[in-house]
Amino acid sequence: MTGEAKTSRAGLAQRKRWVIKIGSALLTNDGQGLNRDGMRDWVDQIAHLLDQGHEVVLVSSGSVAEGMTRLGWKQRPDEVHKLQAAAAVGQMGLVQAYESAFAAHQRTTAQILLTHDDLSDRKRYLNARTTLRELLTLGVVPIVNENDTVVTDEIRFGDNDTLGALVANLVMADILVILTDQDGLYTADPRSVPDAELITEGRASDSRYLSMAGGAGTLGRGGMLTKVKAARLASRSGADTLIVGGRIDDVIARVHAGEALGTLLVADEEPVAARKQWIAGHLQTHGELVLDAGAIKALREGGRSLLPVGVTAVRGRFDRGQVVACVDEQSNLVAKGLVNYDDADAAKIIRTASRDLEQALGYIAEPEMIHRDNLAILYPL
Repeated sequence: MTGEAKTSRAGLAQRKRWVIKIGSALLTNDGQGLNRDGMRDWVDQIAHLLDQGHEVVLVSSGSVAEGMTRLGWKQRPDEVHKLQAAAAVGQMGLVQAYESAFAAHQRTTAQILLTHDDLSDRKRYLNARTTLRELLTLGVVPIVNENDTVVTDEIRFGDNDTLGALVANLVMADILVILTDQDGLYTADPRSVPDAELITEGRASDSRYLSMAGGAGTLGRGGMLTKVKAARLASRSGADTLIVGGRIDDVIARVHAGEALGTLLVADEEPVAARKQWIAGHLQTHGELVLDAGAIKALREGGRSLLPVGVTAVRGRFDRGQVVACVDEQSNLVAKGLVNYDDADAAKIIRTASRDLEQALGYIAEPEMIHRDNLAILYPL
């Protein structure tokens, strides 16, 4: 994709993989029960995206708020155990509503409950990524929410804007769309500054936007500040972020068509380049893989993944999903990457062709030792 198309509203139609996050205030009619009409409308628009060949991961708030409504609570409680109880009750209604709405379009859904810990632990990160990518390949719509029933710190301090950005990083999304109860990011909080102006487009890395963002609403844990921070986080893997009003008629369809709604915060890098830059920036690595000359040539000149057959030795200890150093026979650094196997299993499959991995291990996690999207070449040519 060219740089011009990358920043163009018209270019949104070419974005293959979308992460769409819907906030609590929209989903629960500001606390008056689930907004089922709104949910069906958003699902109708998402189904249209799917029909046009896009992939969509839906990140949905609303479990605590829906649980509060079902339990008859008017105020969000402070006690963690009550929040967890509300989440457990509310998640049932939330998923049922989505399942029914997508079923009307003959679309299958999957419930994915995550904590931020799942996305910070590298092994669980890779497991979650593999599952989500397989679901997208199968044409299933993953519906992601924080697992509020079992976490504590995330309920008090987390927010689904951040989760949406982490999911965008996880699946290497092209764009994160945050549907909110405001039309976008303004130069000041429009609730207190009536003449505040809507920012239509900018760079996600622009620190000025942090001071322009307002506070959180009553039901949600986020606010415009968390959305701006989410855009900065999503940009690390090259995803642009669109912050836009979820109550705007046909909002998803209209932004897909290129209409200038909301605030588009553009990433500074293309997705693969940004991801590799992030990997290359890891100062600490966990162990080493020694590569033969053929593997090094394939990585440098062919942009290939690192296959087990090209690895001659394993040094040190590491877990699946950690960043390892790839070196030549003289221990010169060639690359860094997220490894698909821990050190014990990696040692069992060195010099092994991909077709023989199952025989060597008894299972196959991935055919590559390190996938090319998770590999940053560092050694000079």
